[in-house]
This record gives sequence, structure tokens and C-alpha cells, in this order.
Amino acid sequence: MECGGGQSKAVPLLDNPAGASAAQTLGNIIVSVVGTGVLGLPFALRIAGWLAGSLGVIIAGLGTYYCMLLLVECREKLASVEDSANRKTYGDLGYGCMGRTGRYITESVILVAQCGGSVAYLVFVGQNLSSILNGYGISVASCIFLLVPIEIGLSWIGSLPALAPFSVFASVCNLLAMLFVVKEDIQQAFEGEFSFSDRTAVTSSIGGLPFAGGVAVFCFEGFGMTLALEGSMRDKTSFPRLLGQALTGITLIYVLFGFAGYMAYGDQTRDSVTLNLPRNWSAIVIQIGLCLGLIFTFPIMLHPINEIIEGKLAKVKWFQKAHDNNDEYSTTRIGKFAIYMTRALVVIQLAVLASCVPGFAVFASLVGSTVCALISFVLPATFHLALLGSSLKLWQRTLDFSILLCGMLFAAYGTYNAIVGV
Repeated sequence: MECGGGQSKAVPLLDNPAGASAAQTLGNIIVSVVGTGVLGLPFALRIAGWLAGSLGVIIAGLGTYYCMLLLVECREKLASVEDSANRKTYGDLGYGCMGRTGRYITESVILVAQCGGSVAYLVFVGQNLSSILNGYGISVASCIFLLVPIEIGLSWIGSLPALAPFSVFASVCNLLAMLFVVKEDIQQAFEGEFSFSDRTAVTSSIGGLPFAGGVAVFCFEGFGMTLALEGSMRDKTSFPRLLGQALTGITLIYVLFGFAGYMAYGDQTRDSVTLNLPRNWSAIVIQIGLCLGLIFTFPIMLHPINEIIEGKLAKVKWFQKAHDNNDEYSTTRIGKFAIYMTRALVVIQLAVLASCVPGFAVFASLVGSTVCALISFVLPATFHLALLGSSLKLWQRTLDFSILLCGMLFAAYGTYNAIVGV
């Protein structure tokens, strides 16, 4: 659920020194973008209506594609006027566009986004484990806190590449879950008392549209991976076309998946459609696979959070003394203990937040409406105008300003709507 987190997913092929091929980059895009948020789309279409919700997903996909290309264009502009190496991260780009303020804003939003994605992971796993263990009366909050010792131990693993296979495993589980849910949707539609007229096309509640929009934006994860994905390609000129093809396919799959889920379950659609699945062994295996994938990729979500916190910690005098002066990567027992404790505290705090969240889709909409909207739309448009505003055509400036304004209004209203309820 790491929208725009930049380092939220481990993609081993990005480290290929020879440069990634088109096929490898396509795989990296899919792994980076597709996440568990898609399982909340049927509920989003229930809230907004199947037609309005589907259009919202398409608009979110188009906006994501356009703004990803804006980031690439901004980096190329900076590279053409600077003697330094290309900007490699979203924070670097923020610094190049707006100085220290730009870096601070960008990295702060990314930090909040990573925390939001991490909490969403815990909520999803907690809800599904509670559903599986329904007969034992274990609450969602209890399941979340049962995960804390496991996640603390995994967060202490120093090698991020060691966790990369679990990111791929989680993506495979997402795909299998989507296929299984679609199969169940079709079966449910044919075997149940299905009536197309009973399904709402456009909601009568104005609050339902931004709610679904927040979920849709949340589904397009990995926005902060844009620069790394483009930079990893062997033939960078083909990136826009490849990105367009990938996002077109992903958007269509999202629309069909959300539509099928809502058609099957109607007003009974739950905030994670996996909770609508029948209580049989195959559905339980799918849910367990999803949970395991997220449990083991949770530390990857924490990685940028820990990097930022430990970077600030490294500026504290007592922590600097805890480092071996001869080796910046070597720490004393006190330094290691401090790192372990800060990582443990981060997991505990996120678990406490997750235990207070009322539902997966509600939280996904809140995160999507706020930090995801800022990362995906507001900041790219702002950077583009700051760097290339004077050289842009009128329609380009108008489009950038429209995206900037709409993104800010969407973030404000979507936040209010998600907090007070639809």
C-alpha cells in the first residue's frame, strides 16, 4: 500500500549494472504499482457506483501516467543545467526544484505515506486473520498486536535485498487473489439472485465520489519509484511508451476487478473483498498467502522510515560517539541497541495506530486522498511549473495548474470525507 514511497518495494532488477531490458522494466513497473489496495476497489465502486467508480479509476490512471512523465521531464531539465549527477530520488528532485524546503516537504510527505502504507498493511492482515480465525473470537486489534514481535524481528534484518523475494511473493499472491476473487464473483453472479438494475451506477451521495477516488489513487502504488524505474532502463527513450502500456493494462484490470466484485456482492461488498469469499479451504489458502506476503514485505515498507529516523539520529552527539570512528558502518553495542529500539518503537506505534483504524477501505481512502494525492499529482505539477513554467505552452501550464488545484481540493475534501464518514 506504499503509494509514492520511493523505496517501498524491493525491485532487484533496478541494480542491474547493464541496465534493465524492456521486459524487465515492465515487470518492475507491475511489481511497483500493483498492490493490495486493489482488493478495496469493489467496495469503492459500491460507494461511488459502478460507472462513477470506474471512471474515477480511469482518471486516476491517466493522471498517474501524465504526472510520472512530468517527474522524468523535470529530472532531464535539472540534468541539462547542472554539472552534478542526475537526481536519483524524489527528495533529490524536490531539492533541485525548491531547495531545502522542497526536499523537506517531499521527504516529509513520503515519510507519512510510508507510515500510512504500513498501517494499511497491518489493518489488512489483521482483518483477514480475524476472519480466518472467526470461530475463536479473536479481534482485529488482537491479530495486529500478535504480529508485533514478528515484525520487530524482521525489521532488525539489515539486508534489504534479502527481503526482495518476499515482495515478488506478495505480488504473486495479489495476482492469484484477484483471479480467485474474479472466479468467485462470476460464480456468485450466476448462482445468486443477481439483478443488474440493483447495482447503482452513480451514487446520490456526493461524498461517495471522493471516497472512491481516494481508494483509486491509493491503488496506483510506487509513484516514487518512477525515477528509479526510468533510470534503470537500458533504453530510456522507450520508457514513456512502456509505462503507458503497463498503466493502461493495470487500469483496465482494476476497472474489471472492481466492477466484477461489486456486481457479485452488491450492497454486501465489504471493504476488502477477500472478506466476502466463502469459508472454504481454497479461499483460506488465498487469504493466508496474502497475509504472509504482507507480513514479510512489511519491513520493506519500514525501510525508508527507518532510514529517515536513523539519519536524524546520526546527528545526535551521543549517537555519533556510539559509532566506531574507523568505520562509519560499524557501531558499538549502545549504537546497535539504539537502532534496534527505535525500529521496535516504530513497529509498536504503527500497530497502535492500525488497531484504531475502523476499516481497510476507509483508511485507504484517507491515505489516497491526502499524501498519495500530494505525491502523485500536486508535487509533480508544482515541480514542473517551477522548472519549466516559462517555456511551457499555454495548454501545458493550464493543465499543470488544473492538476495542482484539483489535487489540493481533492486532498482537502477527501480527507474531510474519509474522517467524518461517507
